[in-house]
Amino acid sequence: MGIHEKSAFYDLEGFKAGNSTLQRSIERDELRDVSGLTLLHLQCHIGLDTISWAQLGAKVTGVDFSERAVELARSLALEVGVDARFLCSDIYKLPDVLEGQFDVVFTSWGVLPWLPDIPSWAAVIAHFVRPGGTFYIIDGHPVINGLDKAGDRFRSTAPYFQGPEPNRFDDGRTYADAEAIVDPPTNYQWDHPLGDVVTALADAGLRIEFLHEHGALPWPRFESMTRGSGGQWRLDGDPFPLSFSILARRPS
Repeated sequence: MGIHEKSAFYDLEGFKAGNSTLQRSIERDELRDVSGLTLLHLQCHIGLDTISWAQLGAKVTGVDFSERAVELARSLALEVGVDARFLCSDIYKLPDVLEGQFDVVFTSWGVLPWLPDIPSWAAVIAHFVRPGGTFYIIDGHPVINGLDKAGDRFRSTAPYFQGPEPNRFDDGRTYADAEAIVDPPTNYQWDHPLGDVVTALADAGLRIEFLHEHGALPWPRFESMTRGSGGQWRLDGDPFPLSFSILARRPS
């Protein structure tokens, strides 16, 4: 957590100075006005998006399984003068510790690979979306998880359709700082095909209103990506989708 707190990737000083972490041309435009709405942010990490939604008028609750992340989120909210509630919980156990339903359930960027069970995740979401309410996710597109770039060519390094076992990574690296070494070095991640995500949400009783695929990411996933004026990174020619977003509603 100390690596993330000090990293240029999260730029906490810029955030405290007023920089929003929400992508104006994607999640802010797609989710639209949240002023006065109750918003539950799942896997909120250190709470930057949670606080950014609060600054746009939402009544926010952020949830993460890391106590250190939640502590930092609380301190950041106090420092920038935002009313935000943060709760430490395993996402799958959240219905046991959090009451009520919300106008919006939100989650974003890098959340799905940490989840072993997508149908149970979708059931938790449906539990917390009020009738007529909205669920919204934006994340990296699963097609990029098994791709690497060598020169001008992309090559497949892992199958798109993963088996029951997670991917194991032992390099001790973190996306937030390429020079930092994490101890312990091993982490496990799951790749979920986009169809599995959509199907799980539909099976949980949510109505899919849109699935959008985007040619942009908020970080440079591949070499030779270029950064636009909105802060998003793209590949020349948009050869394949880099991210996706889903908006679903719970029927009234």
